[in-house]
Amino acid sequence: MRTVEHCFRVPLDHFADQAADAAAETITVFAREYVSAEHTEAEAAELPWLLYLQGGPGGRGNRFASLGGWSKAAAKDFRILMLDQRGTGLSSPIDRNTLPLRGDAPAQASYLKHFRADSIVADAELIRQALGAEPWTVYGQSYGGFCALTYLSFAPTGLREVLITGGLAPLKGSPDRVYRETFRRVAARNAEYFGWYPEDREAVNRIVDHLRSTPEYLPDGSPLTVERFQMVGSFLGGNTRVDSLHNLLEDAFVETPCGARLSDPFLEQVRAHVSRASNPLYALMHESIYAQGAATGWAAWRVLEEFPEFGPDAAEVLLTGEMVYPWYFDQDPALRPLGEVAELLAAETGWKPLYDTAQLAANIVPAAAAVYRDDIYVDHGLSMETAAAVRKLKTWETGEFHHDGIADDGEAIFSRLLGMVRSVR
Repeated sequence: MRTVEHCFRVPLDHFADQAADAAAETITVFAREYVSAEHTEAEAAELPWLLYLQGGPGGRGNRFASLGGWSKAAAKDFRILMLDQRGTGLSSPIDRNTLPLRGDAPAQASYLKHFRADSIVADAELIRQALGAEPWTVYGQSYGGFCALTYLSFAPTGLREVLITGGLAPLKGSPDRVYRETFRRVAARNAEYFGWYPEDREAVNRIVDHLRSTPEYLPDGSPLTVERFQMVGSFLGGNTRVDSLHNLLEDAFVETPCGARLSDPFLEQVRAHVSRASNPLYALMHESIYAQGAATGWAAWRVLEEFPEFGPDAAEVLLTGEMVYPWYFDQDPALRPLGEVAELLAAETGWKPLYDTAQLAANIVPAAAAVYRDDIYVDHGLSMETAAAVRKLKTWETGEFHHDGIADDGEAIFSRLLGMVRSVR
């Protein structure tokens, strides 16, 4: 493959009156172009563009060492533009070190309000125009699919076609209903998993009992609590990755002069799954991706009360999914300095609409989406509700894959969706 790096200057606030403020603040947005070496440079220059929108929020664009899976399929017909969404990767990155440059917590929270899907889409349109591209194909995975729906809502003239995997966002309603459905799906996935690996039910019980009586610390020095351990339920959202949870649990303990303790390999693997050091925006902005006109008020934390089986004090605790809770900002060193900012964002009531339902109902851009029946992150029922509200959107419902299906058979999934979208013109 061949790559080209692109850097763009974009307004921090796309929705302010730029003409009235010549000194309006700008930020940097980075993107990397990938082209298959099977195309000559002259041929590549004539290929249409495909913009890939990564999952998240807070996930930087993929760094490919080689083309494979969906990118191999896409590179046959497209120049791929891999975007670092604002605040991630090389795009004016946000973390506990950089955010204090904005000033106090209220100033930081005000800054972060410019890092949602509406601004990401506005960035993409400026970039498309800067590249001199015709309306392009957009492929959104997970949160990238949410952004694609925002694109269809507010800038459809920039789109040739849209592909979405595991990312049909609810267009209306409180985040509470999102978490009610996902808690139910995560509970069902726990039951399925422990049906496959009944010995792991005992392993989880043993780890939980141990953590209740014995302090354990991750390699970064932070405590491993029961609720942090429950976060390894992120494995449950995978198709084949789910089996890696068994591999994690099987060597949790070692014998020491002080008795059984959690092993260093286990603690290091858990650290990689519970720390938000690499993507703090995920924790800060996660609930805001569902917010339109009202405060989220720590929706997942409130809804958790309806599902006591997920509580850290339950007799047989269940492993959790992607939910974000206030205690993240107490227990994760990477998030601790951002706790006050997180509280302000949870209380924010002025979130703008992320979707135009009238525009989506009248949509003329061909679109296709893979909807996974057992997805624990993006609920199937809510996804189909959205699909019914978007004109010219075809859906492929399947129980063959889970949320990270493109990691298992991305080439086939991409090719299928591209074929679907081109059959609806």
